[in-house]
Parts: sequence; structure tokens; C-alpha cells
Amino acid sequence: MRWPGRGVGRGLGRGGAAPAVDAAFLLDLCAGALAAGSALPRTLAVVGRHLGGPDGAALVRAGSTLGLGGSWAAAWADAPPAAAAVGAALATGWEAGASPGPQLRAAADRVRRDRRARVRTAAGSLAVRLTLPLGLCFLPAFALLGLVPVVLGLASGLGW
Repeated sequence: MRWPGRGVGRGLGRGGAAPAVDAAFLLDLCAGALAAGSALPRTLAVVGRHLGGPDGAALVRAGSTLGLGGSWAAAWADAPPAAAAVGAALATGWEAGASPGPQLRAAADRVRRDRRARVRTAAGSLAVRLTLPLGLCFLPAFALLGLVPVVLGLASGLGW
């Protein structure tokens, strides 16, 4: 049963466009459906239909193409980045006949690890870029509130 207005890809992002889908989330969705025993073309079609948006349409198209016996390249042509990540994770398994579940989970872990590395790099860069402005703000305050009274106190004690 589907409820109107509910679902992952139903909301609109900026400018009325569908929001970008997290590639790791999409990989986990497909891995979960495959772990439940669904065939790969059926998994792609069902996840894509419930996801909606351009990524969902690409998954539906890929599942339908593969289900009808189309080539792997034709199934994933012009796929958005998150859907293309699913296709890249499944490519070797489809051609070699390997189980796709571990490949999808490994790809999702890799996406998350890369994202964490980018966030750590950005945080380190931000700390370096904030040092000079914060120093320029706090140094005058420290001088006026900390050093000037001490110097004036010492100067008055010396009889100046």
C-alpha cells in the first residue's frame, strides 16, 4: 500500500527539482532488497519505482533493460551519479556472476569513508582559515583589557 505524498524521493529541493539521493543510502537499499531474495533486475525496478525522481527513473530503466536481456552499458547509460554508483558497484558481479550483496555493502562503506575524509579535510582547512581572523579580533581585546591596565598600574606605581 502506498500513501500519497510519502516516500523518499517525493519532496522537492531548491528550484522545484528533486533532491539529490545519497549514493550510500541507495546502495544500502539495493543490498537490502537483494538480501531479501529478489532478483537484480526486479530489485532495481522496485527500488527505483519507490524512490522516484531521476535516480529512481534510472534504476527502473536499468532494471527493465536488464530484465529484457539488454546490455549492461545500455541499462546504465545516462544514469545520475547515485544510480551510476549502483551500476558501478554491480558491474563486476553481473559480468562474473558473483553475489551482488557484498559488493553493494562494500561500495556503500567506501562512499561513507570518502565522505568522512572530505569532511575531516574541510574541517582542518576551516580551522586554519579561521586562525587569522580570530587572532585579529582577540589580540586587540586582550591588549586593551589585559595588558593596558597592568602597564598603567605599574606606571603609576613607579611614579610616572
